[in-house]
Amino acid sequence: MGTKHLIATFWAPFCAFLAKSYQKRRVLLIGSLLGSVGASLLMVLVPPLDRDRPCNGSHSVTVTVLPPGVALTVNVTSTPEPASNRPAGGPRRPAQRSTGVAGADGFRGRPGESGRESVSHLPGYSLGSVHGARTTSGVLHPTSSGVAGTPGAAAFSVVSTAVPLHAGGTALASPANQSATKGNAQALDLSLEGLRWTFLLSLGSLVFWELLSAPLEQVADDSLYEYLDFVDATDRYRSLWLWRLLGTSAGVCGIAALVGKLDCLLVTKGPRGVVHFYGYALVSTVALLVSTAFPVPLCRRREPSYRTGKALSLVGGDTRLILLALTVLLIGAATSAVQNFLFWHMKDHGSSELVMGFSVALGLLGEILLHPFKTPLLRKLSKVGTVGLGLGCLAGQLLYYSFLWSWWSVLPVQIFSAISHGALWWAVGASIEDLATPGTERPLHAMFRGHFYGGGASLGSFVGGFVGMRFGLAVLYQACCVVLWLWLALFLSIRPRLPRERKINYSKLLAVEASDTSDSEQGTERDWLVKAMRDEPSD
Repeated sequence: MGTKHLIATFWAPFCAFLAKSYQKRRVLLIGSLLGSVGASLLMVLVPPLDRDRPCNGSHSVTVTVLPPGVALTVNVTSTPEPASNRPAGGPRRPAQRSTGVAGADGFRGRPGESGRESVSHLPGYSLGSVHGARTTSGVLHPTSSGVAGTPGAAAFSVVSTAVPLHAGGTALASPANQSATKGNAQALDLSLEGLRWTFLLSLGSLVFWELLSAPLEQVADDSLYEYLDFVDATDRYRSLWLWRLLGTSAGVCGIAALVGKLDCLLVTKGPRGVVHFYGYALVSTVALLVSTAFPVPLCRRREPSYRTGKALSLVGGDTRLILLALTVLLIGAATSAVQNFLFWHMKDHGSSELVMGFSVALGLLGEILLHPFKTPLLRKLSKVGTVGLGLGCLAGQLLYYSFLWSWWSVLPVQIFSAISHGALWWAVGASIEDLATPGTERPLHAMFRGHFYGGGASLGSFVGGFVGMRFGLAVLYQACCVVLWLWLALFLSIRPRLPRERKINYSKLLAVEASDTSDSEQGTERDWLVKAMRDEPSD
């Protein structure tokens, strides 16, 4: 995900600039959509690690446990355990979701037990012990929730051979045992090699996919804005966000509802979630047909090509824009932790994909409902206050995510995304418009959305992946919360002290010019602009 955001940050503006310069926007739109269809289907061809996966919701696991001198093979087939039967503690780390090296009690091996491999913790079972090599080796017993007829019911077999022990408790290593240990070590190496190839193929497919699809949104957005500007209807451009949110809400809920019903019907031996890729290819095909009639104006009037450079120099010369850019960078990093890992966190607590899709739609619908209060909110709290409110709300959401306890527990807090995303970006956009010079509004918006936010999301993905792997997702969300609260305190303490440029009162200049020609116009009607600016929300 960090690589994906990094490509989009720099590749999309470059392709958009080339397409505009050479009058090839429609070619790029059609080529991007057509290439995205093929690239999304490449992900289906990546060989999964768990090729033989049942489609009835059960899980089949085969594990070989190898203390020195003993081969213990455990074959387990079980259905998923309901979230209500799980311990009240936090979920396992992502690294513990699959079979790994663990002690006989289901946890990672302790010092001094380097030759010991066992089964990672399986829901619905506890690990007992039997006499064997060394002193004990793990054996599976059904827990109270694992009796027949319950969701935790399972069938398993344990194969073990006892070997003689020395008086000190060490196993007699026979040539056969040494050969078996060597063979299993080779099998482990092959498994790691398969994991490495799966990762490299997935990464390569994703990079190819992103190179094709990244320029699509920016080119379509620029083309539509210039077309509306050409027909003097730019006011309609501001209402397009509503259709984007409605489309996203319908998409996440619709594809999530289809996955549970069609995933196993389409393919039984392939990567999980293939319906997502097929659905993306289908929607892209429909968009490909629409793109033939998409309004793409010809750039007959050459616009200055230095506007992006001018916007960048404007950011570097204004401390308020620098502070806002750093804020957007942190927003991108914190948001990436939600986008990358929240679904995994929800899955650990038993959430289905339909619940995940509904949680996203709930936040988007909340943003739609809050939009009528956009102007009063910015006027009452000011732009700085609204940014502070959005940062505080985002930090609170992240803290809440670290204490999830059930499959539905994420839903109540999602409505606050209307503030942590919607109101926050309203305030950022209003601040950019207030600080921009004529002709740099759109380049500044694109720079903050693309470079600063995308760069923060890329950095947050790399750092978040490391923290989540080492310390767990709960620690990741708590760390993001602490960082946001510290930045919020720093932002609110620094922002009022930054120098403010005095705005030119054009109404007074007009009044002076008018007084030179006529002294008949008096009163407050000449100062209508002063009154309008006084009513305008401040920083």
